[in-house]
Amino acid sequence: MREYLKFYIDGAWVDPVTPKTLQVINPATAGVAGVISVGSAADVDKAVQAAAKAFRSWSRTTREQRLAVLDRIIEEFTRRVPELGDAIMEEMGAPKWLAHGTQAAIGVNHFKTARRILETYKFEEDRGTSRVIQEPIGVCGFITPWNWPIHQICAKVAPALATGCTVVLKPSDTTPATTELLAKLLAEYLPPGVVNIVCGDRDTGRAMVAHQTPALVSVTGSVRAGMEVAEAAAKTLKRVHLELGGKAPVIVFDDADLEAAAAHISMTGYFNAGQDCTAATRV
Repeated sequence: MREYLKFYIDGAWVDPVTPKTLQVINPATAGVAGVISVGSAADVDKAVQAAAKAFRSWSRTTREQRLAVLDRIIEEFTRRVPELGDAIMEEMGAPKWLAHGTQAAIGVNHFKTARRILETYKFEEDRGTSRVIQEPIGVCGFITPWNWPIHQICAKVAPALATGCTVVLKPSDTTPATTELLAKLLAEYLPPGVVNIVCGDRDTGRAMVAHQTPALVSVTGSVRAGMEVAEAAAKTLKRVHLELGGKAPVIVFDDADLEAAAAHISMTGYFNAGQDCTAATRV
């Protein structure tokens, strides 16, 4: 059993303000895989303040400077895919082919995509008599789920970093090892405070959404969670990005190869134990 009792805030691993722990269960064995600390509103505030301070300088970095950082992250991320895959196996109970070949490997692709966009995106553009300037929005608060831990974290964090924003992340309370490994990787190349991580439960996430400083919150979770986030964020006029629970419909047309369709639908319906927003479960 491993312990994940510190939070990554302002470039350092720090103890929680108020000690409170939660067990992490490996669903494949039903055994205890680890213990995490549960962040409080005070911990969230420390992380947000660190992100706000770091934003002053990170938002002023040039495109070339951020491209160089992304290149180093991509190189190191690729090297550590096996290590991340092992952590996903332990926490999720996922088979090796899925944990390594899909779950861990997909994370680096988000950084590659963010790099390509950063390289070509027009942050300043003349439109008629107007000049449009795209600027970093500020501190971004991210809440991610357990079913695709690296994918979901990187899908939010990579574009935020590429565009000059800073981050406070509240990952799933069931995937701390994956998050810790990623935090250590990013810490090698990012200034203190650009990425901050506070583990915890629903109350931890609520504290981040309710905090006045973040300019944007992005949540992947249930419809219930999305409704609560939208309501809380409205009080401070935060921008909100929601990816909520749902199932993917499938339509099989008359001219389809029925055997091929059945095989593909059964695979995608049960892929990742069916814990997938694109699971083909309505046919």
